[in-house]
Amino acid sequence: MPAAGLRSNLVTEWDLVCAARWKVPLEQTTHLLGWALGSIAAGMACDRFGRRPTFLVSLGLAVPLGLSVALAIDFVMVLVARLLFGAALAGAFLSLYVARLELCDPPHRLEVTMIAGFSWLAGELLLPGLAVLCRDWRVLQGAVTAVLALLAACWWCPALLLESPRWLLATQQLERARKTLRALAGSGGCGAEERSSTMAELEALAEQCPQPHYHNVCEIFGTRVIWKNAVILGFTAFIGSGIRHCFTRNLAPHLPRFLPAYFALRGPEAAACLFLCVTAERCGRRAVLLLCTVLTGTASLLLLALTQYLLELIVLMLSVLGVTASHAVTMLSIFFASEVLPTVVSSFSPRRGAGLGLVVGANLVGSAAAPIAAVASSRGFFLHHLVFASFAILAVLSIMLLPESQGRRLPHSLQEGENQRRPPLFRRPPREDHLPLLAPRGIPHDYSRIVPSAQRALGSGRGPASPPTQT
Repeated sequence: MPAAGLRSNLVTEWDLVCAARWKVPLEQTTHLLGWALGSIAAGMACDRFGRRPTFLVSLGLAVPLGLSVALAIDFVMVLVARLLFGAALAGAFLSLYVARLELCDPPHRLEVTMIAGFSWLAGELLLPGLAVLCRDWRVLQGAVTAVLALLAACWWCPALLLESPRWLLATQQLERARKTLRALAGSGGCGAEERSSTMAELEALAEQCPQPHYHNVCEIFGTRVIWKNAVILGFTAFIGSGIRHCFTRNLAPHLPRFLPAYFALRGPEAAACLFLCVTAERCGRRAVLLLCTVLTGTASLLLLALTQYLLELIVLMLSVLGVTASHAVTMLSIFFASEVLPTVVSSFSPRRGAGLGLVVGANLVGSAAAPIAAVASSRGFFLHHLVFASFAILAVLSIMLLPESQGRRLPHSLQEGENQRRPPLFRRPPREDHLPLLAPRGIPHDYSRIVPSAQRALGSGRGPASPPTQT
């Protein structure tokens, strides 16, 4: 489309209009399906082979797959190449997300994740400018692939991305974990609290002389609290992305041109990131997720029932509110899941990546609702809106069952994950002490000064002691 900055695209290349226009949303759905499948596969891969190898392999595969999209000779080849290209990008995204989270201490997890979200948003804002410079969709795809190749070459440097010490500890690769912790201590790339906690667990395991040990993803189904948390957060992520089409459809008449519509829809996404930065660390993850879900469901129900009776300005405001709140629900659901899912689900079997892959996959399945609805044009839109609005109300009740992860370290074992309980909604949960009351196991205890200190305290409180009376 010339309005999009491209003189040649998929529509003009293969004449995807009139009877063949359904192929356009099919291509978009295929790409999102690749992202969903890639997220699930990459989650299991980064648990089995490590966060860093999965990221590098995914980024390396994205380069030839991106070139295959640019060099496609027919529409079927485009569909297959876009499916695989999306899967490779999803693998790089998910493995980097998990590695980044596990290298941060609790006070900085949300901050670092939101910075990454703003970086993603900046890339989306730069993409139309790159399209204007390229003018052809094949050249644009080649330029994006060249950027990925440059990133892949840079990330191969071991100093830029170290393996997660938590994954090394979960797979009982203790020597590699020690080396990684020393490297992080030298560079300052990991919080002191996170390093000390991981080092204490590492020294406790070192006495057992364990060997690397792995299990399969099906073990997550044998848990109770962990599985419940994963299902609820996957459900909310699915709703947040799926219901967004109900709001953007009301914005379409006000934004007929492509570029104004593209940039206008990035605004609510930026507002959602900023809102989470301000509120999620102060009010807690569960309360903010509940608030955003309530706003999403309320806006959806009002538009569903009263669109014909409301002023156009009110419809526009409710649509913008719904888009912003749905973005916040999606982002916070994924981040919340990464905090409550444990590193291991059974004895030393890493599972955070697989569980987070399922949640991200559910989010992308919900995103596919928009192109699927475009295939049917306006038919079925009311039913689509009604179903997702009902799901949003059900999600509000489900969120009440979630624990709170604000200010707490990532759960490592099955017992830590299963012991998570939901606190009262309007009472702030206590933070974990940065200085433990008792020293970690493996550190010798010195009680030699306790008795003299207690005697001095008792003597100063009671005054001079009276001599004992003789009977």
